[in-house]
Amino acid sequence: MNYRSGYAVLVGRPNVGKSTLLNRLLGQKLAITSHKPQTTRHRIVGIRSDDEGQIVFVDTPGIHDRGGKAMSHYLNRAAHTALLDVDLIVFVVQAQVWTEEDEQVLNAIKQSKLPTLAVINKVDTVTPKEQLLPVIESLAKRYDFVDVIPVSARNGDNVESLANAVLQRLPEGEPIFPEDQLTDRSERFFAAELLREQIIRRYHRELPYAVTVEIERFEESEDGRYNIGAVIWVERENQRKILLGKGGQAMKETATAARKAMNEFFQTRVHLEVWIKVKKSWSSDAASLVKLGYTD
Repeated sequence: MNYRSGYAVLVGRPNVGKSTLLNRLLGQKLAITSHKPQTTRHRIVGIRSDDEGQIVFVDTPGIHDRGGKAMSHYLNRAAHTALLDVDLIVFVVQAQVWTEEDEQVLNAIKQSKLPTLAVINKVDTVTPKEQLLPVIESLAKRYDFVDVIPVSARNGDNVESLANAVLQRLPEGEPIFPEDQLTDRSERFFAAELLREQIIRRYHRELPYAVTVEIERFEESEDGRYNIGAVIWVERENQRKILLGKGGQAMKETATAARKAMNEFFQTRVHLEVWIKVKKSWSSDAASLVKLGYTD
């Protein structure tokens, strides 16, 4: 078989499981996940290479219609611009759920006029399985998809079939990236994301969107240990107090969990120092977003 390579962008509304699906397709964790919508804030490239070809997956923030903050505009813009210069769109929806935001994503797909493969995720929640057939038929009627594939990203069901279907629809060509490369993002980027993941999971009721992380120091010592200094930015003083907890105990636990996640991700020992600072209304200010790394 001739070698194939190309770009496949994962799009969908928030919380349909795009990042979990990306991690499953790659066979290892790359994108952070949580049960909160809009966990993904950046386009993340994940590269899957084997003897038959190379798929460059692009994970995107969920396209949504929630609020008018600069952050919301950035997330939607990042997702829409990811539809440019790709070979295939992978449209992810949730089994037995269709919303106005799903329709919004589909409209963007129609405007792109790119070949699109539809993925029905979370099929493990459908019982009995006979109910899945009308779900597939209903989605297939909404657009001329090249295929409709049901999967469970959480359990891994049918994910390899999806990867094969994507690869077959990419053009023939040489690898775009070295075959041992997993992503185009830096270690500094993933350090920030792993800390932010722990914050989202631990403070999901109080601070889902008012927090971002900036890595001020990322150094490798002579013995291979990573020394990382991170700043957590919040928008108000009371949010800083919530993160700290009584006697700073809550933040100590969060930082410990993040350090352990970094140890595993980077496959080396990590020394992590964390500071919490206030930058008023950073998520509503476009200039602040750029300074904090939210750029296309």
